[in-house]
Amino acid sequence: MLPAASSLAAVAALLSATPQAQAETMTPKVLVITMFGGETKPWLEGEKLDRKIAVPGLSKEYPEVACDEKGLCVMTTAMGYANAASSVSALVYSNLFDLKQTYILIAGIAGVDPEEGTLGSAHWARYAIDGGLRHDIDPRQIAADWPSGIVALGASKPGEKPKWAAGTEVYQLDEALLQKAFALSKDVELADNDDAKAYRASYPSAPGNAAPAVSICDTVSIDTYWHGSKIAEGMGAWSTMMTDGKANYCTTQMEDNASLTALRRAADAGLLNFDRIALLRTASNFDREAPNQTAAQSLSAKSGGFGPATANAYRVGAKVAHSIIEDWDGWEKGVPNQ
Repeated sequence: MLPAASSLAAVAALLSATPQAQAETMTPKVLVITMFGGETKPWLEGEKLDRKIAVPGLSKEYPEVACDEKGLCVMTTAMGYANAASSVSALVYSNLFDLKQTYILIAGIAGVDPEEGTLGSAHWARYAIDGGLRHDIDPRQIAADWPSGIVALGASKPGEKPKWAAGTEVYQLDEALLQKAFALSKDVELADNDDAKAYRASYPSAPGNAAPAVSICDTVSIDTYWHGSKIAEGMGAWSTMMTDGKANYCTTQMEDNASLTALRRAADAGLLNFDRIALLRTASNFDREAPNQTAAQSLSAKSGGFGPATANAYRVGAKVAHSIIEDWDGWEKGVPNQ
């Protein structure tokens, strides 16, 4: 047992350390959220993120947030819904970051509809739609007149609106930030390679067989890495139905509605501004087969899209992040006018 004097000294030391800990709270201008190391690597190589902050509750694989002195921080959640929601929650409730004025950029790779994009293309999302909160019936057992086995919760057939919900099925991102991010980044020079050029040539029309470009279209989140034209058609119809015809499905990925749910709850708690969140996905693969392939062949093919996709998530995302940081006076109170 400590002597009384020693106990008092220990308490005094703890109290004196509290203001210092508070003073060290990071106030990022931009927080980038990536999902795995391949997405994070271009940010670490392209930026001087010399300050590493260990955050309790992050993935053991990615336990630190990397920041620079200008106000940019990058975190990695690890893949999938459970990791995304857990890691984002750990950061926002850690008391190590003040995110009340921070712009948050989710930037990662995805599958893409060849009618909306191609390998390496970059897509800013207006809507993120959960593709997993639903009923599924095996296609081999569906009614002959059903387009798919995808049925909304509580509904009796495809196309019917859900009768009950979890409340996290659809998120709409801020329109002003979406349009500003697109305007800033639409002319960014995108990476490409010979393998991706050769692979995309199997698709019969643009944009699938064209050079990568930046666009606005919407994303479906689901833990299951699905693939193939029949499922893709169902996911497109699902996105349209869940947003009353407003969404234009183009990319599919494994985390965004989970990350956005954690951020939405933090916003409701007054810890951040949900209108300062942007969502960028770049195409590493097509979501369906080319005319000369089976779905299984397409799923296992080496398309060459991974390199351009990870590079372009950084190129496009960094263009917006740098614009915010370098013109903070113009962004601090909200998205500047176009």
